[in-house]
Amino acid sequence: MVVLETGVQTLDVLVQDGRIIALLAPGSQTSADDVIDASGQYVLPGAVDIHFHCRAPAYPQRGDFATESMAAAAGGVTTIFEMPISKPCCATGDILRSRRELGQRDSYVNFALYGAPGLLDREEVRAMVREGAIAFKIFLTSAPAGRNDEFEGLCLPDTPRLYQALRLVAETGLVTTIHAEDDPLLEWHTQQLIAQGRHDITTHGESRPPHVEALGISTVLTLNDAVGAKIHIAHVTSQHALDTLRKWLGKGDVTGETCPQYLQFTEDDLRRVGPYAKINPPLRQQSDQDALWEGLKDGSLIAITTDHSPFTVEEKERAREDILRVPPGAPGVEELVLGVMDRALRGEFSVEQAVQWISTNGAKRFGIYPRKGVIAVGSDADITLYDPRETTTIAQEMLFSKAKACDKLYEGMRFQGRVVRTIVRGRTVFVDGAIVGEAGWGEFVRPNPERIPAGYLD
Repeated sequence: MVVLETGVQTLDVLVQDGRIIALLAPGSQTSADDVIDASGQYVLPGAVDIHFHCRAPAYPQRGDFATESMAAAAGGVTTIFEMPISKPCCATGDILRSRRELGQRDSYVNFALYGAPGLLDREEVRAMVREGAIAFKIFLTSAPAGRNDEFEGLCLPDTPRLYQALRLVAETGLVTTIHAEDDPLLEWHTQQLIAQGRHDITTHGESRPPHVEALGISTVLTLNDAVGAKIHIAHVTSQHALDTLRKWLGKGDVTGETCPQYLQFTEDDLRRVGPYAKINPPLRQQSDQDALWEGLKDGSLIAITTDHSPFTVEEKERAREDILRVPPGAPGVEELVLGVMDRALRGEFSVEQAVQWISTNGAKRFGIYPRKGVIAVGSDADITLYDPRETTTIAQEMLFSKAKACDKLYEGMRFQGRVVRTIVRGRTVFVDGAIVGEAGWGEFVRPNPERIPAGYLD
């Protein structure tokens, strides 16, 4: 059951040299060296996770390109977009080239790299584009205490520098992804809570309420009215933030995403699993979750992407009695396809919509379609086989992320369906619960050349 952009059809998919070369009616006379029987299974374009962290080579104890790309493969994700947080931050052409070489050595799935434009150096922005940056990332918040080198060039809480960075990235023709939380207001809320002696679990959400996120979105999109950059709002979490984003849709080149954690869980789950559910921005209420699903269905949000963020148990447990000191982030790449397909199979929306949100729309937005994100003649053979007749229950021993012991949000959850096989450029890298691919098979993915304005790199 091949999921095409035009609908689901029963077809044979013929692959040669890593590309799809034909879509044939069942029973067509052809031959192949290797035949995979996918009867009764959905043949999906491999998921494109446009918001991902492994931080290599910063903290190998948390994860690296090898471990986290294996996790991606196990989850049916064939392309990951790695964010620029590392040591040092990926804010120059040389650093981006170094990370690219590391990924080319270690990654089991295709990967792209974000750059950070906040050094405000036009030549370095140009160098990152030349080295193949897929897009750029900006945080509106300050760097976390003690982690300045990981965020140098990435955090722009002051609006004059933000304005300058947007102008630089607008010249490139590439997308700028924004972590939108207003820093002064966030800091004020945090200090008010600290003054009250508050350090409990619920302090996290109270320190970053929805209006902090909404104001961040409003600030960057108001500035962009004068700049005209391509803006993508990361991990929208709330009704307030979504309503704010909607005010700009259709008025500029603006899109937004959300994440499975905001679609599956609420602040009640923060109380349930404690520091393992501390994520920035925070988990919200059920009404926000309902609003996000409606935002996807009406097109206000284009993609579901993981913000996969591995940490160690020691790091999460170290400050259990002070939630403000716990590092934010959780793994989740192994549950992306499962979570969305489960709801599709339960009739909440179509399988075709599920594929748009986890694969096609992201590939289009960031300029790698139709190489990625679609089952079509000429596209790369990045394919996920998904069996809707089976079920999957999440247990730590089945996971591949180095941060699997921190995957408390999903532990014990049961999903309809199973990722049977993940194929990257025509080669099986995961099948029946086992990684069978090789480190370094993952290909570095650049944006389509027409995304770069003529003469920009001259």
